[in-house]
Amino acid sequence: MAVQPFVPFPDKRLKTVCAPIETVTNETRTIWNDMVETMDAMPGVGLAAPQIGVMLRLAVVDASEARGQAVKMANPKILHSSGQFREHEEASPNLPGFSAKIRRPRAVTVQFLNETGSVEEKDFVGLWATSVQHQIDHLNGHLYFDRLSKMKRDMFLRKVKKALK
Repeated sequence: MAVQPFVPFPDKRLKTVCAPIETVTNETRTIWNDMVETMDAMPGVGLAAPQIGVMLRLAVVDASEARGQAVKMANPKILHSSGQFREHEEASPNLPGFSAKIRRPRAVTVQFLNETGSVEEKDFVGLWATSVQHQIDHLNGHLYFDRLSKMKRDMFLRKVKKALK
């Protein structure tokens, strides 16, 4: 296992839809293990494969207090979202030093391939749900600030461009 470097914004890979996983293999498990180690080193509560340059639909989430509860997902898909929403300050190691308050459903039901390659459905609530949705956005080529209104997103990106000069 190894901590992996992050793809820096505005790398095109961060805006690219990832390829699905056909079957879970030992290589898939190695990538997941590297992702968990990288996530724990941030420290963060989730990581999607394209954030470290792996263009596959793989994500890990661990919003537990004690850590060590990572859920490893291949091809995660939201089946149901709650009608209740929560706001959370979101950020990304691909764009350090920036964050934005994002409003997302408070709970989601997600279907994915687990470590054994079996289809699993799992309910996520609160920070877990926020992180899962954030990671699925990454797999679909979206970043958290894409969820801001046009005006707020434009202001956000102006600040980013100024800082990156």
